[in-house]
Amino acid sequence: MSTQIHKKKLLEDIKGEINSNTIIVGDFNTPLSPFNKSSKQKISKEIPILNDSLDQMELIDIFRTFHPKATEYTFFSNAHETFSKIDHILGHRQSLFKFKKIEIISSIFSDHNAIKLEINYNKNNPKKSNTWRLNSMLLNKDWVTKEIKE
Repeated sequence: MSTQIHKKKLLEDIKGEINSNTIIVGDFNTPLSPFNKSSKQKISKEIPILNDSLDQMELIDIFRTFHPKATEYTFFSNAHETFSKIDHILGHRQSLFKFKKIEIISSIFSDHNAIKLEINYNKNNPKKSNTWRLNSMLLNKDWVTKEIKE
């Protein structure tokens, strides 16, 4: 079974769990649009199948929705000398108003860049932050730096 077909099946399996509060985050190893890859790369014929599944579940690539023509990438392959955006944050189409800002942040610790999603503050509690941040003190721990290097 191809990777894209496997991802489609996985999405279909969790379809009943997806609602307007769902956010799916991860390394999909797949660019979801032509803007998500270097010109050297080919788009797999199975990617439209995956995109069709996302459309049926009303899931959107939040970064691509906010930045429809951006050419920023989350991954660089030294072996192929290509850039691509294979890491994604998917959200329900009806929840677009909940998202304030999304950006790709460079990383020197990995061959992947981070994606930062800022969620609009709850109007009832404006002091509460919904942005996840890395505790940089973790980088002083040997086991963390070993894990990053692997």
